[in-house]
Amino acid sequence: MMNDGFDQAGKEQDEPLLVEIRCLVPPTDEQKERIRAFFEERYGKDDVRIQVIRDSSVKEGFNIFAGDDNYDWTALGRLRQLRRYIQQRPQGRDSKEIISLLRENIQKFELDAGYQKVGRVLTVGGGIAVIEGLQESAYGSIVLFECGIKGMVQDIRKDGSTGIILFGDASEIKAGSRVVQTGRKAGIPISNRLLGRMIDPLGAPLDGKGPIQAKTYYPIEWPAPGIIDRKSVGRPLETGILAIDSMFPIGRGQRELIIGDRQTGKTSIAVDAILNQKGKNVVCVYVAISQKAGSVAKVVHTLEKHGAMDYTIIVSSPASDPAAMQYIAPYAGCAVAEYFMTHGRDTLIVYDDLSKHAVAYRTISLLLERAPGREAYPGDVFYLHSRLLERSAQLSDELGGGSMTALPIVETQAGDVSAYIPTNIISITDGQIFLDRDQFYAGQRPAVNVGLSVSRVGSAAQTPMMKNAVGTLRLELAQYREMQVFAQFGSDLDEQTEKQLKYGAGLMQLLRQPNQRPYEMWEQIVLLYAAREKMFMNVPEKKIPEVREEFLSWFREHHQHCALSLQESKRFTEELRERTIRDAWEFFEKEEAFGKRI
Repeated sequence: MMNDGFDQAGKEQDEPLLVEIRCLVPPTDEQKERIRAFFEERYGKDDVRIQVIRDSSVKEGFNIFAGDDNYDWTALGRLRQLRRYIQQRPQGRDSKEIISLLRENIQKFELDAGYQKVGRVLTVGGGIAVIEGLQESAYGSIVLFECGIKGMVQDIRKDGSTGIILFGDASEIKAGSRVVQTGRKAGIPISNRLLGRMIDPLGAPLDGKGPIQAKTYYPIEWPAPGIIDRKSVGRPLETGILAIDSMFPIGRGQRELIIGDRQTGKTSIAVDAILNQKGKNVVCVYVAISQKAGSVAKVVHTLEKHGAMDYTIIVSSPASDPAAMQYIAPYAGCAVAEYFMTHGRDTLIVYDDLSKHAVAYRTISLLLERAPGREAYPGDVFYLHSRLLERSAQLSDELGGGSMTALPIVETQAGDVSAYIPTNIISITDGQIFLDRDQFYAGQRPAVNVGLSVSRVGSAAQTPMMKNAVGTLRLELAQYREMQVFAQFGSDLDEQTEKQLKYGAGLMQLLRQPNQRPYEMWEQIVLLYAAREKMFMNVPEKKIPEVREEFLSWFREHHQHCALSLQESKRFTEELRERTIRDAWEFFEKEEAFGKRI
């Protein structure tokens, strides 16, 4: 040993058992003998060699390693032990007794404090570390490397090694590095202070607004509510988009897929749905998975511009993040929404998008040397999304009556909805909104394909007034699309067919809706009644969007009481319907309303 009480860290030892003591102040000779006696008895060794290494990170006490075992007898280790004791202490312990126990614990020399197994890194690369020595690790548990980087157990192998996905830069992790269990499942700190913030999947702030100081640690993986814990979806969650709320209604607790090719307006629909929740006591969570930083910044700017960030939380894992961070991002966002749901709040969560999430999981699985299946995805890729989306629910009144509505987004290639990931997610969700590329390029926004879109909740998530106002709208649009195909052949059409084509074209124009302009419920009902009564028939097709906005402004100004009745009405009455139609005709019967515009 050196004169200062420390040994050289790199000196190899050939003795049967090497005990490594890491500390700032070296142990006394008496402490060394007690440590030696402890390990001789614990491991049945006659020859124990003690090596003392200076470690400035150990502020007080000793951090002792013996093979794959770690005995954390530092000040922090003793505090952890005392915390566990306090949490499990019998009722009646007062603060004075706790302080007395703390002093006794600090003064008492107990090597058993903080005992834990230690693993060692075999290989590292590609955001994956393979370790040995932590055979008792559970799937999804968090481990800590000696350089401070965290990882999550993702693969438990027959040979005793364990595959770890890394949450950080792996350049500081080398073969032979130590890794210890934290005793915690993967989770995220949550509190009401998250509202209006942007965080990463580990809960760290990304918006530069300072620490969040969330104290509740919520696991990102949690079993979905059972049948007894749920109740039927029956309350509407309005998106403010006429084409969706009228034909494909979404209920609170539903999972509605938004699917379509790249750049067809999928994110715009989700953002408009978030904007429409203003003032409705709904917490919104937007999860950006492998998105460009500029795209996420654009979404944040839109939400801030319309005052929607006050009730919204952004969970972002951009394309520059490791695959492991992108993999846990939707589960972290789901945990945030689930926290509010279990506290009786209604929540809306957007996953943008799950096709990139599946790619991140495929990357992880291939690096872990799992057997690839169809399109190189692992065999459990269906379970990857089912355990995520099944957590969306309408909880029973006994559990607070909260809800989580999910809007997962999936990108298709050339409109192929029969691809592997889209078909998997379609089978999990309660319907899909399919955005057609040809309609989008033709100027139809949102480009909702009426034939391929569906809501399996249906009219159960609509108000009675909306049910009556919709009528046979979807059937009329389907007939129009069919007639439109035959009209392309250029044959002569009878007068009735021409009227139906004109009416259908007017409906398509009426359903065109600019971004960031969600409609209130009364506005949608008034427009639907006006369409069913063919009030827009005398309006030129290209003028319909302009006349529509003027019509709504006029109705708001002259028939505010009727609009309020439509918005707040809990039941349908024939009197209110007739009154709405009569008030709407007032606008269209005035020739001066169109004389200067047509």
